Amino acid sequence: MDDRDDIGPDVSFVAPEPDPSVPAPNRGGVGYRFVKRAFDLVFSGVACAAGLIPGALLCVVICLDSPGSPIFRQGRVGKDGRPIRIFKFRSMYADAHDHPERYLDEAQLAQWKREQKVDGDPRVTRVGRLLRRTSLDEFPQFLNVLKGDLSVIGPRPVTEQETYEFGDARDEFLSCKPGITGWWQVTERNNATWENHERQLLELFYVRHASVPLDLRIFFRTFKAMGRGQ
Repeated sequence: MDDRDDIGPDVSFVAPEPDPSVPAPNRGGVGYRFVKRAFDLVFSGVACAAGLIPGALLCVVICLDSPGSPIFRQGRVGKDGRPIRIFKFRSMYADAHDHPERYLDEAQLAQWKREQKVDGDPRVTRVGRLLRRTSLDEFPQFLNVLKGDLSVIGPRPVTEQETYEFGDARDEFLSCKPGITGWWQVTERNNATWENHERQLLELFYVRHASVPLDLRIFFRTFKAMGRGQ
């Protein structure tokens, strides 16, 4: 990859050393990774089969709401720094990602460049607001799970620039396959940002304790968060 000084933000995050006294499960080994991949394949296969017809209908609704492809692909960084492209149902206007300046004011643009999200984002369509509130925009990512780019549960997929927010723990973060849902999403998602370093700490907590007990906790908390529209 390119040198960090050329493309990475100027951050001061220094990861704390792993603390064995933290009340959390130990990171799983080979058996855990086998079980996790088996679960990914079975769960994602069932989800894709069950969602085939509803997904097709949703694509029609998205196109009727605003012109453009109903599927949006985003460039992200996968395990060990491998470039991947994740799928989503399009929740914004078709040109919103390539030309955010057409929709965002200066403050919103600065927030988007830093966090890749904007409070009250004006680029989101009417259907897109419903998709995001119910997390249905993430559904096509089950195809990425079947491909092996993602897991159902893991750290949030990030851009290459965002990986440098992890400072000296960048390689540690990239040692784990990203997921559709994860510890950050079901805990302090709205309050934990790159700037206050809480997001880095939450993502690293998962990387250091990824295991069946932690995955089960995230799995069930995800449905609670979806039910609350979070």
